[in-house]
Amino acid sequence: MDKKLNVLLITSDQQHWNTLGFLNSEIHTPNLDQLAAQGMVFSRTYCPNPTCTPTRASMITGQYPSQHGAWSLGTKLMDDVHTVGEDFAAAGYRTALVGKAHFQPLASTEEFPSMEAYPILQDLEFWKEFNGPFYGFEHVELARNHTDEAHVGQHYALWMEEKGFASWRDSFRTPTGTQDAQEYSWDLPEEFHYNTWISDRTTGLLEDYQQNDENFFLWASFFDPHPSYLVPEPWASMYDPAALTLPGQRDEEHRDNPLHYRKTQEKNPDFSMYEEPGGNVCHGFESHLRTEEQLRKDLACYYGMVSCLDKYIGRILDRLDELGLAENTLVIFTTDHGHLFGQHGLVAKGAFNYEDLIRIPFIARLPESIAAASQSPAMQSLVDLAPTILDFCGLPIPRTMTGISQKPVWLGEAGGVRDRIMVENRHQPFLVNSKTYVDRRYKLTVYCGSDEGELFDLQEDPGEFYNRWKDPGCRELRSELMLKLIQAEMQKEPMPMPRISMA
Repeated sequence: MDKKLNVLLITSDQQHWNTLGFLNSEIHTPNLDQLAAQGMVFSRTYCPNPTCTPTRASMITGQYPSQHGAWSLGTKLMDDVHTVGEDFAAAGYRTALVGKAHFQPLASTEEFPSMEAYPILQDLEFWKEFNGPFYGFEHVELARNHTDEAHVGQHYALWMEEKGFASWRDSFRTPTGTQDAQEYSWDLPEEFHYNTWISDRTTGLLEDYQQNDENFFLWASFFDPHPSYLVPEPWASMYDPAALTLPGQRDEEHRDNPLHYRKTQEKNPDFSMYEEPGGNVCHGFESHLRTEEQLRKDLACYYGMVSCLDKYIGRILDRLDELGLAENTLVIFTTDHGHLFGQHGLVAKGAFNYEDLIRIPFIARLPESIAAASQSPAMQSLVDLAPTILDFCGLPIPRTMTGISQKPVWLGEAGGVRDRIMVENRHQPFLVNSKTYVDRRYKLTVYCGSDEGELFDLQEDPGEFYNRWKDPGCRELRSELMLKLIQAEMQKEPMPMPRISMA
């Protein structure tokens, strides 16, 4: 292997930014704590959309969801979109993704075929023969399910069978509903959990690359702690629900928020006004009311899922060290978006742009280059991921990428390259199509086709309990932030080619 830099990207799914041991003494994550001690922690990293498909597509394209086209759950990242894996492959790198992709919907149509949909999802004969290429990854090993969902199949199911677990279907729900959903404690043996599979296959690929003297861009994409809340023992019982601190909320705090926030606090809310013609509804548009007992049990299991995940991330990092690859590998840990487990009375992602959903954990390590045990408040976006890793590896950044290289910040050469963040949260064309502008102090959210919105002062109100959108004393501030939002929106437009002539 020549001295080209390798890249190992490790992601969780739907992980709240504060669920790391070095930030939160109530949770145990020794391996991620160690990674943080060896690298740089970024305290203000944001996703471009607080749902899976749009943000995951942004991570590999360097574009915002409105630009790459996979703008919501249930949409597809088109097959002809340029991805960062293509740039690495052209430079002689091996490229691979193990775990969750979710670049395509769970349903397939003639116009928009999806490989991540029934029936191909569970056609194991197909997956025996298919390992790529897939969105710039020459080699993929995929799965789609979270916990015991019926979507289980693809390469994960093949791996379980190869490991001798012939009865794996008994631990998962079936499409016909003959297997009831489990709660908190999963009867799946840990040795056959998808965390084990992802770490097993990721380390296997690392061994292949090391043995064959090859450079790599490798993505280990974990599924947890995305609900449902379910994990094998002993992780399911690792945390005492009664000993955990529940997030707080303010009485009647949604009084000044848009209508869809207020309706989540009803026992039997009517969200029919938001339904699409085909019957689709927005994610999270339901009652979010939970008892304290339910919230505590959910949080305890969520923490258990994070700790179990941490164990298998540790296995990957340990193997990277053992193979002698760590010194020349940029390691990045992050997630696709955050989570709500009681904050503001909410328990699911959706059209809610609170920091809990859009702010995410982010750690970068590169020995002798990125300062160990360092922290940075510089604003980061997952749209920046692709151009940044290309820049670190000395590869040209395509002009179609609208993210910004964060390399100077990660190397300690600049205090920041961003002064604002843009988040898109589009579920439908109107009412629930929002744009959020975040700067060092303020956050503004506007909705297409609506005069409702949100304005938070993150300095004076970090918990986002007081929406100042309708506050007469904030009219001038709101106007200033609206102008900044428009300017930020204009600044993120792609420039496919430079201007080379007047005509």
